[in-house]
Amino acid sequence: MSSLQLDDFSDLIERPDAGVRREAEARRERQTVPPGALGRLDELGEWLAAAQSAVPVRPVERPKAVLFAGDHGVAELGVSARPAGSAAELVREILEGARPVSVLARRLGVPVRVVDMALDCDPGSLPEDVVRHRVRRGSGRIDIEDALTPEEAEAAFRAGMAVADEEADSGTDLVVLGDVSVGGTTAAGVLVAALCGTDASVVTGRGGVAIDDLAWMRKCAAIRDALRRARPVLGDQLRLLATVGGADLAAITGFLLQSAVRKLPVVLDGVVVAACALVGQRVAFRAPDWWLAAHVSGEPGQAKALDRMALEPLLDHGVRVGEGAGGLLALPLVQAAAALAAELPEDPAKTDEPQGAAAE
Repeated sequence: MSSLQLDDFSDLIERPDAGVRREAEARRERQTVPPGALGRLDELGEWLAAAQSAVPVRPVERPKAVLFAGDHGVAELGVSARPAGSAAELVREILEGARPVSVLARRLGVPVRVVDMALDCDPGSLPEDVVRHRVRRGSGRIDIEDALTPEEAEAAFRAGMAVADEEADSGTDLVVLGDVSVGGTTAAGVLVAALCGTDASVVTGRGGVAIDDLAWMRKCAAIRDALRRARPVLGDQLRLLATVGGADLAAITGFLLQSAVRKLPVVLDGVVVAACALVGQRVAFRAPDWWLAAHVSGEPGQAKALDRMALEPLLDHGVRVGEGAGGLLALPLVQAAAALAAELPEDPAKTDEPQGAAAE
């Protein structure tokens, strides 16, 4: 029996400070640019103020991209455009600076942290700081077997929590959260379909590198078969992750929930992270208040999950590559919102109104 009590998260996670948010809204009313003229930037600034419990809001100065990596056994069925077990190649390219997330991170001055949870490669082929949290080599084929043992699922979940604590303790003030996986969007589709009560076809997308119609049908069938295995364990989120998730997905879920405990804001990238966030919402209903949806990835499962959590993406540029790239594209918008909220001057006439009314 697991010693991890997920129910504790409901007690540990508080909403961002509502009083501070009202104070931020009042400050915005007093600024020289009329409220609403900046669109969602106003809302973003107020969200950040509440998350930081600070008015004026502090600039986002130490963001980090955190990417959890893993291979999924279901990729053996030809559900991905990439070969099964090839996620390690993507990780190496990220570390070498050759992936879109690497280029964007360099341009924005954001460190990238990759955490191997279940890559199908020799751990000695990657740096120690990447592989030190690894739970196993590849996750099980979820259409016919569990992704993880219960012990592995708990270890992966705890690893995600530990990474969140490490980031909060190191001074990271906002995380862009993504995944590096092959077969991960299939596992994500199963989680979303199970938690939203929908059929496989509703959540089956074509992945970052688009698959053809035959591969889509194979993916849909795999999600359908895994969904049958998921439904009986819906009431136990950790068991659900063990049954049809994977080590990377379990770690992402643990990271999201512990980040909410630590009051560390997180920007969600694509469908895999959105599916894990949906699991996290089942664990602690207040947790999504600490998360921001970065962009529309084009995956129907992501749209379904974000709608269920009432999270509206910031951007829709057709970016499908995953790996945190869409999340990083949203980062300058968040930083701009913080700067505008903090630096726009207040209108002296509006500032003086309460005192004048009191004098009368």
